[in-house]
Amino acid sequence: MFTQTRKVVRILLIGDRSVGKTSLILSLVSEEFPQDVPPRAEEITIPGDLTPEKVPTCIVDFSSLEQSDSMLEMEIKKADVIALVYAVDDEDTLDSVTDHWLPFVHRTLGDCQRKPLILVGNKVDLIDYSTMEAVLPIMNEYEEIETCVECSAKNLKNISEMFYFAQKAVLHPSAPLWNYMDKEELGLFQKRCFHMDLETGTLDSLKAVVLKSCAEGLTQRGLTVKGFLTLNSLFIQRGRHETTWTILRKFGYDDDLTLHREYLFPVLKVPHAASVELSHEGYDFFTTIFEKYDKDGDKALSPQELVNLFSTCPVMPWGPDVYHTVVTSQQGYISLPGYLGLWSLSTLLDTQKTLEYLAYLGYPYYSGEDNQISALQTTRNKKLDLAKKQTSRNVYRCHVIGPKDAGKTTFCQGILGNSRADIAGLRPEDLPRHTISIVQVYGQEKYLVLEDIDVRNVTDSLMPSEVHCDVCCLVYDVTNPRSFEFVARIFLKYFADGKIPVLICGNKSELPAVRQDYILQPEGFCNKHKLPPPQPISSARGVKMEIFVKLATMAAFPHMRHLGGLVGEETSFVRLSLFGLALAALGGFLALKIINQRQLASAK
Repeated sequence: MFTQTRKVVRILLIGDRSVGKTSLILSLVSEEFPQDVPPRAEEITIPGDLTPEKVPTCIVDFSSLEQSDSMLEMEIKKADVIALVYAVDDEDTLDSVTDHWLPFVHRTLGDCQRKPLILVGNKVDLIDYSTMEAVLPIMNEYEEIETCVECSAKNLKNISEMFYFAQKAVLHPSAPLWNYMDKEELGLFQKRCFHMDLETGTLDSLKAVVLKSCAEGLTQRGLTVKGFLTLNSLFIQRGRHETTWTILRKFGYDDDLTLHREYLFPVLKVPHAASVELSHEGYDFFTTIFEKYDKDGDKALSPQELVNLFSTCPVMPWGPDVYHTVVTSQQGYISLPGYLGLWSLSTLLDTQKTLEYLAYLGYPYYSGEDNQISALQTTRNKKLDLAKKQTSRNVYRCHVIGPKDAGKTTFCQGILGNSRADIAGLRPEDLPRHTISIVQVYGQEKYLVLEDIDVRNVTDSLMPSEVHCDVCCLVYDVTNPRSFEFVARIFLKYFADGKIPVLICGNKSELPAVRQDYILQPEGFCNKHKLPPPQPISSARGVKMEIFVKLATMAAFPHMRHLGGLVGEETSFVRLSLFGLALAALGGFLALKIINQRQLASAK
């Protein structure tokens, strides 16, 4: 039986003035918000029988009014864990976390010494939003930050939880190599690394050796991180270096204990004019990882759950703009469809990045394969799609092009259900160039990727990568008489050859349209070039999903680009093509169906 050997946990609260450090302590002790708050709370010790971990906890307050920097340095060195408090309603106090407090702690402890640290956002009673999105980059940069808790000393929200997390950061630090290892898992580990089964009785012998050398190396759940490290230390001490090296090399480590490049980036040959997508195995793996870290089972990853998921990776693969790249949950968290959409987007745009993170997350061990290649699949040449009049792709790329102020960015956000008002408070640089979501193409689920192509002037030349896509959407402003000329010239210069389907959309249709200063009006231009008629859209009211369905359908049937009635007029020729499309894309659809079945099963 595991017994906790630590006799006391010392928690130090630091942060700017007036963020509520003292109030947090007094609210915890008295279970009510103090009316008169002193400059600093006296040191408080909570008996072990009153704490979840049964360990006495000492809580220390810091006040810059009563204490000097030298006194603070002494307290930092004595502390077991540091709670760095900021006020959620004051951005300056959050800036101070990285500008002052974290550098101060680093200078005090030295670069080689790390104490666990938690961020505490106080005064959530004063706001109706979360600061977690701003905190994520800080947590990614500073490894010693175990978690972030938002709370309120005034209404006692998350007060006891905050101190519990601080205590837990000392007693059970995060980022373990193994969270548990029962007989089945240890046996699988043995077989994967050494290509042989675990002999009868060996498991009990290993447990006895670990327990003798490290009392806290074994729990009722199995082997802990310390136990695993103790076991390998014993192998080395007894001259069995090859055992530890076999394990390390199985997981891709070189002699200098860095993951070798061949392990992170196995050779993947992609034919010309083909793209790379996740395979059924890839979707299944990412779904399993998602479910493992969705601890509260709400089908979404909170910022902390996201940090935990990527704890084995050098950095977070995505920035804060991911929350405007995919559809999120009602709480603003990344849902399972959004999470899979992000990996679908990453695979399309940066295949090497997906391969790298598949390695970090343990796909080779999970799959039993030597590398990550089976998690991906390559599509065929687009010329073959045209020749066979069907496509096997599950991820379509749509480039959105138009003049300045035509509403391209809000159009791209429309696929996520966002209108102009939803993103009104954001700066253009805060919004991503890509958005991705699932759309239905005649009952079959496909991913549609929208990319906002920035063309400042019609005379500017587009790069080949800005032209090559599965479908193009040209957006103009119906209230600007010079707007349509821009998209017309773009079409004639880059898309008139007919290889890429094109849909023209007139934005701001909620306002009166004006006559366009061009040789042809939009309807006449589309008719002359055998394009679907211009589609009225309104990013102010929210772009209807039908537009994105039409774009995805045009991408699915590129040979039928001249049929303006493609959506809604299912001709016999379309029905025949649909049958071929369903057969060709069966593998990709199966992956999404399995994911949906998992969701239904868990809901039941």
